This record gives sequence, structure tokens and C-alpha cells, in this order.
Amino acid sequence: MKKNQLEIACFNYDSALIAQENGADRIELCENMKLGGTTPNSILVVKVRESLNIKMHVIIRPRGGDFVYSDEELTEMKQDIKQYKKLGVDGFVFGILKDNGKVNKKQNKELVHLAHPLSCTFHRAFDVVKNPEKAIEDLIESGFKTILTSGQGVDVTEGIYALERLQQLAGDRIEIMPGGGLRSSNIKLISEKLEPTFYHSSAITNGTETANPEEIKELRNFL
Repeated sequence: MKKNQLEIACFNYDSALIAQENGADRIELCENMKLGGTTPNSILVVKVRESLNIKMHVIIRPRGGDFVYSDEELTEMKQDIKQYKKLGVDGFVFGILKDNGKVNKKQNKELVHLAHPLSCTFHRAFDVVKNPEKAIEDLIESGFKTILTSGQGVDVTEGIYALERLQQLAGDRIEIMPGGGLRSSNIKLISEKLEPTFYHSSAITNGTETANPEEIKELRNFL
């Protein structure tokens, strides 16, 4: 039977250790919190991988801003996937859109294919797609296993009914992972509406870029 699990977005080495020590099932490793998370450098990836027993996904996002990428940026993303695959990560997190707000199936498929057999999550680029119902089908077709989303709300609380609807549309074909302002103060409300799934939080509560161990424990308690 499927159960709720917890992924912690980690922006530094300390957060990764804190996540593991306090009950996270998986981390998403990134840098540059103020930009919403970008590809971490290889030294950090190696260091974290050597210290962690839990699963570790790595974001592949060359810059902040929108999710429409140049050919050069796409090449950079491909190189990062190839390099980090060799370092023993468990999965990747990325998302590419077209100018018109639709999923760029061609480019996403190329990256999913490169990442194979590792699991791929489509990140919060989903929260700015024009047609979420169509986007779900495009992402399933592209080979993604998970969609990280706030339900297109400012945060998961605002997007709660959309998350419920998205999960119904997705069924068991792709996992809907709530994330975006998810904290111990609202996770109970969200989890009561949804079928068991992964939940995503940075667990940062004090204005730094480092996860709060007590917050991770609290999140864990509500799952």
C-alpha cells in the first residue's frame, strides 16, 4: 500500500544532512534559493552523495527566470545530466516550456531519454503552463514520473483544490507532488485532501537557506 513520503529541497550541504537525520525520504539538491533553485555545482553533488544514504534528486536548471531555454542552455542541461548520472544520483528535476506556455515535449523527451533509467520530475514550471490538463498528458507521454506543483496557486494552500483535481486526472500514471509554501502548519490540511503521495518542502523557517530540523520532524509527524 502506498504511503506518504517527504522530499526536502536542499540548497546546501548542511540541509542535506539535516534532512537525512530528521526523517526525510529523499532530497532535491539545488543552489540559489533566491532564484527558485538552479543546478548545483559538481563538488556539492559529490560531497552530498558521499554523505547520504537516502535518495537524492538533482535539479537541472541553468538559470532563474522563465523555463524557455536556448540551444546553448539545453546543451548545458544535457551535459549536467550526463555528468551527474555518473556520480550516482537517483533522479533529476527539470522542466522546459515553449514560448506559448505549453510543454516542450521534444526537448523534455531528450532529457528524460538521457536520464534513463533514472526517475525524472517535472518541476514548478508546471505552475505557469496554460492548460494543466493537457500538460499532464504531455508529461506522461514525455516519460516523467512526477510533477512538482503548488496546484498553480501562490502556494499549496491556495492550490489545494487544483491539487486534488490534478491527482484525480493523473491517477496512477504520474505522481502529483505538492510543493510551494508547504510547511508543518498546512501539510495536515493538504494531506487530508489527497491520496498518499510525496510531499516537497524546503523546511526553511528562519530566513536562512538551511532546513530547520524541528520543521522536518513536524512535517514528518503529520504524514
